[in-house]
Amino acid sequence: MTAGFVEVADRVYVRREPLLRVNVTLVVGADEALLVDTLSSAAQAAELADAVRAVTDRPLTVVNTHHHYDHCFGNAVLADDPPRPVYAHELAAAALREQPERLRREAYAELRHEHPTLAAELADTPLLAPTHTVRIETDLDLGGRRVLLRHPGRGHTDADLVVHVPDADVLVAGDLVEQSGPPAFEDSYPLQWPDAVADLLRLTTARTVVVPGHGDPVDVEFVRAQHTELVRLAWLIRAAHTGSAPPERVAAEAPFGARAALVAAHRGYLELNGTA
Repeated sequence: MTAGFVEVADRVYVRREPLLRVNVTLVVGADEALLVDTLSSAAQAAELADAVRAVTDRPLTVVNTHHHYDHCFGNAVLADDPPRPVYAHELAAAALREQPERLRREAYAELRHEHPTLAAELADTPLLAPTHTVRIETDLDLGGRRVLLRHPGRGHTDADLVVHVPDADVLVAGDLVEQSGPPAFEDSYPLQWPDAVADLLRLTTARTVVVPGHGDPVDVEFVRAQHTELVRLAWLIRAAHTGSAPPERVAAEAPFGARAALVAAHRGYLELNGTA
């Protein structure tokens, strides 16, 4: 994908940032446009703003699918001057409002060895907390075009939102669905993640275009297959915990590869122990 957006359905555009393969989705209505996620740094967000303006000059509303840096650290560039609404789940908004420096430190630590340039950019990026919060769901009207923001439950984080564009049959899934690699479990709730994906699947049809957090857009069959793997992972975690087996036992048998599954097993054990 080039630096610009690609239209994946009627007036719904996707742009993939090449370094981390993060997807940004732009939904254009008659009166306003909706931008889903804002990337990792002010520099990335400035390029994103240029790409948006190449598609539309309508006023923007921003949505963060969750509070991880690669989906929201560009908020200030896209929504602060002039001020524009920024929506997120209430827990994501609280994290960005109350603990911005913790989020920045964690992101810098994650990036500094493999992507030092991005880490440096991120360290100097001003952070903007969301202005509007979602608990379960919220409808937005972009001008003759309804968009649903929904929290399907805990999964990748405790604060995931999906974005449904019914008239285009598009679902933006954030990191609840991943195409370019295994799901990321570091802040996850792997025992509840299957239910969250089942919830978002209820918004789909046989022809829905699903935009994952990272990688290429996928169809519903891809999401169903990933859901099946998440169900199996959750079952393995529960069975191993019941049998007092170490998390490494789960990693040896689970889908998504040993490294991701080991992280998931540790997180799942925390859930079962009541400490997640």
